[in-house]
Amino acid sequence: MLKYPCLVLDHDDTVVQSEKTLGFPFFQKTMAQIRPHIPITYEEYVRGCHEYPFADMCRIKWGFTEEELRMEHEGWKEYVRTHVPAPFPGVERIIHRQKEAGGLVCVVSLSGEENICRDYMQHFGVLPDAVYGWDLPIHQQKPSPYPLLDIMERFSLTPDQMLVVDDLKLAWKMSKAVDVPIAFAAWGKQDFPELSEEMRTICDLSFDSIDALEKYLFGS
Repeated sequence: MLKYPCLVLDHDDTVVQSEKTLGFPFFQKTMAQIRPHIPITYEEYVRGCHEYPFADMCRIKWGFTEEELRMEHEGWKEYVRTHVPAPFPGVERIIHRQKEAGGLVCVVSLSGEENICRDYMQHFGVLPDAVYGWDLPIHQQKPSPYPLLDIMERFSLTPDQMLVVDDLKLAWKMSKAVDVPIAFAAWGKQDFPELSEEMRTICDLSFDSIDALEKYLFGS
């Protein structure tokens, strides 16, 4: 019997290694074009993504206009069509074991459904059972609880039958709004001990490695 009939996985820096290899390099290119006088560090970028939804981060921290946000978004969509992030080693075992046991794997992410499904097929040979990403209206995206409420209604689940696995505070806000347990994917934040400590404190569970999460979910 599965511990959680439904795993709700984040994508970037939980399933795939994308923040340092895709997200930040592209954002540096964007900033060089529209804010060339403002330097940005990787730490600033990570901390901003931790505290805010991406568009809010751009507006609040760097004063993006709506047109600049649209340009950034269109450029990012093209960029990720030709740049495929590598998965974290071992995550494929969790996805396959969950689905082979009859469980659900849903994705709640700030990435788009197109590239999430491509990554799953290319790396794991399966598709998620549902994807909730940037294709949704902004008010329904994480940290809104809408994705979790829709999963519960769509698949007739209760909050305790689901586990959110994520590396960002936005997911904690989402999960706490509807009492769905959340596990901090600490392997995605090894370079940021302060952020990791905060997440360990507020989340229901925390796992330093994918192996530890797998053992918790399925046993040895």
